[in-house]
Amino acid sequence: MILVVTFIIISFKKDECSVTINEISVKAPFEMPTIKVPDFSNCKKISIVEFGAVQGDKGKTSQAIAQAIDEANKAGGGIVIIPEGNWLTGQIHLKSNVNMHLNKGAVLVFSENPADYLPAVHSSWEGLECYNYSPLIYAYQCKNIAITGQGEIKAKMDVWEKWFSRPKAHMESLKRLYNLSGQNVPVEDRQMVNDTANLRPQFIQFNRSENILLEGISISNSPFWTIHLYLSKDIVIRNVKIWAHGHNNDGLDPEMSQNVLVENCVFDQGDDAIAVKSGRNPEGWRTKTPSKNIVIRNCTVKNGHQLLAIGSELSGGIENIFLDSCTVVEGAKLFHLVFIKTNERMGGYVRNIHVSNIKAGKADLGILGIETDVLYQWRNLVPTVERRLTPIKDIYLENCKASNVKFIARILGQKELPVENVFLRNVSADTIQDQKYIQENVINFSVEE
Repeated sequence: MILVVTFIIISFKKDECSVTINEISVKAPFEMPTIKVPDFSNCKKISIVEFGAVQGDKGKTSQAIAQAIDEANKAGGGIVIIPEGNWLTGQIHLKSNVNMHLNKGAVLVFSENPADYLPAVHSSWEGLECYNYSPLIYAYQCKNIAITGQGEIKAKMDVWEKWFSRPKAHMESLKRLYNLSGQNVPVEDRQMVNDTANLRPQFIQFNRSENILLEGISISNSPFWTIHLYLSKDIVIRNVKIWAHGHNNDGLDPEMSQNVLVENCVFDQGDDAIAVKSGRNPEGWRTKTPSKNIVIRNCTVKNGHQLLAIGSELSGGIENIFLDSCTVVEGAKLFHLVFIKTNERMGGYVRNIHVSNIKAGKADLGILGIETDVLYQWRNLVPTVERRLTPIKDIYLENCKASNVKFIARILGQKELPVENVFLRNVSADTIQDQKYIQENVINFSVEE
């Protein structure tokens, strides 16, 4: 049983508005700090219609949303209301002490025009920092922010779909960014908005922000990763539904982020449902900010490459992850329930991963996969500049069951640095097509059935 207890501890007041900070206590198999999230119940509601928003008019609606956010921020706290209806908009940049609330029946439709996401902002691409197109919803160095309600946010995909392919010009831009990072070129000089890079923006990115609540909304489509938590902390994501089946359409990517609770969400993805990351190569080594203290519970996956992926960008380290009481529906397209992936360039570490009470249908591969030579397109794109292996240890799975798999666990460690301490208790499948357990370079692998 996991208990959540909320305490009201502090509020920020200005012009009769107040943002209250609640502390949420979450029980986990490791010491889990309380999570601070904002409560806007005492704040003024500000409708975007008051600032001239018009359904179908992208320019007026974009301007109205920006003005309403600015008004709420200046008041010290406010709720920006998106009323019922279809509202076409460009980029949305949140500010501190602002809750963007979508009423039932409200749909924010985001333009497919890349020019609507300029000027470029401080962002990242697959673990490498750069200046790129703004995420569709972007929060940079914000505190006390929320996106709530029963409405929907939706991306028009006409142009982004054309960018899914990876032609030579795109790959050359990736190579350039990789080398700029390796040479520690300042991020402001890593400008990736040009005619050839076509680095698609994330749908939602919380960047270097804290005290975040994302609750109730539905998300449809995404140019790239759907929800990206980047160098952020104290985050609650609950009752969110995601449907995104494009290329690289992970559902949730906590990257170098800490103190996170994800609960009662539904993921229907074209890529990993949840992928925990922590920077690529020198980026993670320099930042030295692991992803840690992340609890994911009571979620449902309808499709996704993995229920939980760890890596492959993990150079800053990943620890203290707890996945509990989640379901993968029968008929879902899935490779693994849990997949830990790294390579000889990543370094970092993975430790203290706990997974319990998982029910799944068929997985094309298995329940647990650990691989240490996953390079994807980077294998032939750039050479290994600095070789750093990834210590992986203390992996716990309990009460996990699938209907049909090739294997229960496949662990492919490296001879120089074996995977250590993998414990399976009551982990099973109705049908096992291949070997039950596949092991290379593993120390202390324990099974209790």
